[in-house]
Amino acid sequence: MIHITSQTICRLGVSLSLCMCPLWTTRSANADAGAGADLTQIRTLAEQGSIGDEIALAAHYFTGNGVPQDSKMAAYWYEKAAGLGNPAAQNQIGYFYQAGIGVRQDSKRAVHWYQLSASSGFAIAKVNLAVAYLNGVGAPKSEDLAVRLLNQAYEEGNGTAATYLGDLYYFGLAVKQDKLAGERWFESGLKLHDPMAAYNLGTFYSVDANHVHDLPKAAELLRQSADAGFVPAMHSLGLLLVNHPELKQTPEQIRTLLETAANAGSWKSSVVLGILARDGRGTPVDYRAAYFHFRFALLQGKEEADHLIKRDMNALGTKLSDQERQVAMAAAEEWFEHHSLKFAFLYKNGASPNNFPAAALTFASDGSFAGQLLPLSSS
Repeated sequence: MIHITSQTICRLGVSLSLCMCPLWTTRSANADAGAGADLTQIRTLAEQGSIGDEIALAAHYFTGNGVPQDSKMAAYWYEKAAGLGNPAAQNQIGYFYQAGIGVRQDSKRAVHWYQLSASSGFAIAKVNLAVAYLNGVGAPKSEDLAVRLLNQAYEEGNGTAATYLGDLYYFGLAVKQDKLAGERWFESGLKLHDPMAAYNLGTFYSVDANHVHDLPKAAELLRQSADAGFVPAMHSLGLLLVNHPELKQTPEQIRTLLETAANAGSWKSSVVLGILARDGRGTPVDYRAAYFHFRFALLQGKEEADHLIKRDMNALGTKLSDQERQVAMAAAEEWFEHHSLKFAFLYKNGASPNNFPAAALTFASDGSFAGQLLPLSSS
């Protein structure tokens, strides 16, 4: 008997954005530098010392856009631009040192670059410094300084700073707990178009047991966050629409949300896709596709995914021949080779190739966040 029922989908839910994994990449302050130029010209200009083109070339290497993806080369060009005083590049290479992307992880070095960037007034770097001081990572722990830096960044128009202040008040970190004040900060972040604020509020209006529910409003907020490329919102919105067909979304649109999230590392989205294929919800029953999605989820979520779906894999396997199982497993493993990173944000198709896409976000293996704030790369 299949252990995971369709109702299990309701347990594959959402969480707030509070996280301290080092990580997000959106758009550089110099994202349009070199826009429209071909990669050869960008490389030539970068080698001649053009800071904007150094950043653009780094972004190409980071995303694998036009060149093989190479984090070391991305780090090289970001650090070169940072050394020439560009605050966006300073923040970006600080992010790389904090996360260990293309360079050896070095929290003190990360803070050094954040400080240089923040001294130029770069608001996101102030947010990152706040995170460092809040946690005492790469810098002495100072909750008061962290809160001051977040307030400064918010006053300079940074929506994520508002969202993080919301996190602090909501969970009582560095300040006296005040959930109402936390929600007001999330609303401030939303006004400044921060996708994590939209995600948090969408979570309140959809699944928070202590908050009034408004599912159409939740869907609108989660869609706003998902449209900005925030992967957890894609999963949450897809899940909300699966559980509430009255919100009227086509099965194809739901699958697109879940498939995008799954390919970005959300193993819970892979599980939901497996359940939908296995049970024929919004799609014809397809045991081979279900087995593929479950196997992909196991590769992504490892022990935690195994704990949830092991019996389902075994039961589903009885409905397939040995050859069908082997083909599905091989396909999942091949797919995983190209989708093994976990992302917080995704590069949006159609945007400038010089935009920063999303960087790998190491969130918890269950798809939720680890319970700490999230340092940012350049926007």
